[in-house]
Amino acid sequence: MATTPVPQIPDRATAEAFLDARIGHGVKPGLERIAGLLEFLGDPQASYPTVHIAGTNGKTTVSRMVQQILGAHGLATGGFTSPHLDAVEERFALHGAPVTADELTDAVRDIAWFVVGYEAQAETSVTYFEVTTALAFVLMANAAVDVGVVEVGLGGRWDATNVITADVCVITGVDLDHQEFLGDTVGAIAAEKVAILDEGGTLVTGPLTDDARGVVAERVESTSSRWMRYGSEFSVLDAIVGVGGWQCSIEGVFDQYPDLFLPLHGRHQVDHLSTAIATCEMFLGRALDRDAVAVAAASMTSPGRLEVVARRPIVILDGAHNPQGFAGLAATLDEEFPALGWHLVIGLRGNRSIPDLVSHLRGQVASVVATAADDPASHDPTELASAVAAVLDVPTSVIPGPLEALAAAKGAAGVEGGVVVTGSLYVVGEVRRAFDVPDDRSLEAHVRYEAPVDPDDEFEGEQDPFPG
Repeated sequence: MATTPVPQIPDRATAEAFLDARIGHGVKPGLERIAGLLEFLGDPQASYPTVHIAGTNGKTTVSRMVQQILGAHGLATGGFTSPHLDAVEERFALHGAPVTADELTDAVRDIAWFVVGYEAQAETSVTYFEVTTALAFVLMANAAVDVGVVEVGLGGRWDATNVITADVCVITGVDLDHQEFLGDTVGAIAAEKVAILDEGGTLVTGPLTDDARGVVAERVESTSSRWMRYGSEFSVLDAIVGVGGWQCSIEGVFDQYPDLFLPLHGRHQVDHLSTAIATCEMFLGRALDRDAVAVAAASMTSPGRLEVVARRPIVILDGAHNPQGFAGLAATLDEEFPALGWHLVIGLRGNRSIPDLVSHLRGQVASVVATAADDPASHDPTELASAVAAVLDVPTSVIPGPLEALAAAKGAAGVEGGVVVTGSLYVVGEVRRAFDVPDDRSLEAHVRYEAPVDPDDEFEGEQDPFPG
């Protein structure tokens, strides 16, 4: 009988290579592989409570907000988001910070044999997302987190993360995206997303259209769940644009949270904050500490989402990749940066309706550079340029490399203009590496309680505690 060789993971490079070797396994809907692998690992996801977040847009932002708020209340948090912009470590957060290279390497080393052993026993192969999901659950279990905040990768019903039974489920919003997997209507997509809600669960939803709301209501009723709705059980009381963000007040489920400063661009981010606050209230079952919420809001960052990374010219990175995302981008440019003529760098991946995306930017864009990330799923930039030119009727060029495309757009903008890089988080990620972005402020919000020191164990100065 053949034996399965033990994978050798001596360093970060081999750890990442072990994960990347499964990229070619594609998208495989279904829960049997991830459930089997996790059983092989001892079901680490069952060792801590969870918040499960689905939605067309805003999942990562709301996930980060929930981790910040609960961390500010003294809970040890873990997080799993996707995709990453620069390094795979970004997908896995512990206590508000991405895991280190050493933590990633150790965790991959811990699970590698289980992965290949399961694949051999089950005569199957797990996907990249499945193995990273399992890795996230193991990292959080090993860290003994108080709560794991888990973002859905695609849809909900057949997503690998849907092996958990969450204490609180969240849908940030629903719009058309990934129709080849989820369905051609908002209602069909909503049904896939709300399938993460289990019997007797608790659901928090951000702004929903009527089509989505009806489908969600059916699932809530059929599962006898509680439902906290944006605009009903919680809402935004006011939101005023300021320098570098929004001053806002939130009506939560249990209390009001006035005079919060959220240092993010985009009015929709305030809606995400209200959703995150309601989620944390429902997780804790009570009103939140107002000071802790204020600290958490002020510490928020959202890399690659309406992120200003340079000035003169101003450069904004935004991984908008569906109609709702482009509508949010257009509204933000109009509301917060109204005096600029924008030079667009755009690269897309997958099968997208280009007119449905870029039509939102009509009248705001002075020129376009079409490009493509180092990604086999990238849309051909020549075809992209032709389609964009037909919609926006502005000068359009093709420069395959995102960094070269950025340089051309900056040259066209001059020091007084603006550049927007958008369309794909893969393009945004490649461009973002070229900028010296500020350190993530997330750690500022997380409370850490040190173990008390026994006075009998203390000693003065440099005295040897073990003399003689």
